[in-house]
Amino acid sequence: MDIKTLQAFRQSEYEEAADGYRAVADMARTAKDTLDGRISMGVSARLQGEAASTALDELKSLSGNFHYTQVECGLVSTALNAFAFDVGAAKRRLDVALADAQAAGCTVNPDGSVAFPAGAKPGAEKAAEGGTVTGSAGGTATSDAIERQAINIHPNPNYGKAIEFANRIADALREASDADAKWAPKLRALKADDDLMVSDADWADAQSDMAGVEQAGAAYRDSLPQPPKDGTPKDNAAWWKGLTAEQQEAWLSLRPAATGALDGLPATVRDEANRTVLAERRGQYQLELASIPEPPRNEWTWVTTGRAPVRVHTDEYMEWHRAYNDRYERLNNSLRGMNAIQARIDRSGERGLPEAYLLGFSAEGNGRAIVANGNPDTADHQAVFVPGTKSNLSSINGDINRMENVWRAAEGANNGSVSTITWLGYDAPQDIVKDSPFSHYADDGAPAYNRFLDGLDASRTSDTDPHRTAIGHSYGTTVIGSAARQGDLNADDVVLAGSPGVQVPKAEQLDVPKGPRLEPGGGRGHRPGRRPVRTRWNRLGRPVDEPQ
Repeated sequence: MDIKTLQAFRQSEYEEAADGYRAVADMARTAKDTLDGRISMGVSARLQGEAASTALDELKSLSGNFHYTQVECGLVSTALNAFAFDVGAAKRRLDVALADAQAAGCTVNPDGSVAFPAGAKPGAEKAAEGGTVTGSAGGTATSDAIERQAINIHPNPNYGKAIEFANRIADALREASDADAKWAPKLRALKADDDLMVSDADWADAQSDMAGVEQAGAAYRDSLPQPPKDGTPKDNAAWWKGLTAEQQEAWLSLRPAATGALDGLPATVRDEANRTVLAERRGQYQLELASIPEPPRNEWTWVTTGRAPVRVHTDEYMEWHRAYNDRYERLNNSLRGMNAIQARIDRSGERGLPEAYLLGFSAEGNGRAIVANGNPDTADHQAVFVPGTKSNLSSINGDINRMENVWRAAEGANNGSVSTITWLGYDAPQDIVKDSPFSHYADDGAPAYNRFLDGLDASRTSDTDPHRTAIGHSYGTTVIGSAARQGDLNADDVVLAGSPGVQVPKAEQLDVPKGPRLEPGGGRGHRPGRRPVRTRWNRLGRPVDEPQ
């Protein structure tokens, strides 16, 4: 990078190019949403048979293409903005250094060297001749000390000024060169295969692209308005609303997992972010699973010890087991859950089933998933279900199906729109004997449940308050009770099934109102009183409290 090239850099041109890619991403997003929310759902609701199934498969593939286009173009837009930010900062440093040099009577040469005029220090009999100096970028402590000595010794006071200007110019040029070297491979990597099929490899590559852009764009990301540290859902909602379209795209592109996990953000935003994470992680896991050899078919053999033969694993199988089994099972279990989530997304429109919203997702540990039937931000009624012992990502299909059934039953009542949510947002105990007797699983998960419920208020777009029901099964009821004990359970009704105990001795402490059942628009902000609630079981299976 030389002075002429950096001076000619126009940050606005790259930002305009970024705007163009963001526009393409927006068009792809609109096309995907139209395919998923209108066309595919319409076909599912009205048509049946082989032709309809084939058409839906093609529409799903086309939607996947648009989704991939949206993600990649969003990354290109963010990368261009980040590149422009990095080089633009270097150019501004160069411009200021050049202006300061000119004001001091120095001349900057095309190679970055600085010519200084003659000058004399106070008390000198005559002026010292001028000269030319070349700067160095990022000197060491030793070189800086030597440079300071040379400046103090030199008879011309302009020498020190020229050294300063030359060093500032060298720093700016090196900063621009580093940015160019850093971003060139990242931008070259942002390209798709020349075909019409978005494969697992494409999504895994998109995840790699995202990691590369985030790493290179750290300075740009840090310059953006940051999410509030330990913010409430209301804080998160206000932060998101205050971002520009460019800044929102940057957060969705650079940090989709973190963005999708923020309670209080609109359901559509969280869904978009988490679907990206789902697609990329699913592609990554599928590729990794394909790279692991299949388990040997001859898993068992018989050996004779004593009087009777004994069935044992073969040496071949044990070798495979030691090398691959743990990761093989982990990948399969995670993919089982991811496929179940994707299957629910694909079922939108079947028998009137509304569009799915992925409000939370992680494949780490036992996995997390928050799946809504219908948009909770606009629904008149919300039901948030907490599953219990043995729940994890691999078993999420059964919990999703339960809330589908609840949606159908509630929607059939024809008393306003409904959103039913499966909330696996905590680490559930995995063993009914070893884990479930302990309360720390509930105590650790309850604050997250409370934040999620509060977030449903913060992200609401309807003028009326919803009627909200907290539903718990098994250990999930303990999570709900702990949420009420630790904070304010933001719900109008509580339904407990198969409860081992809810951590509170009286039903009133579950924070639900007495009085007649509330209609839509009469949620927690407008409740007239408190309604009788039954807490049916304690850990011994006996009634805890039944006020009438």
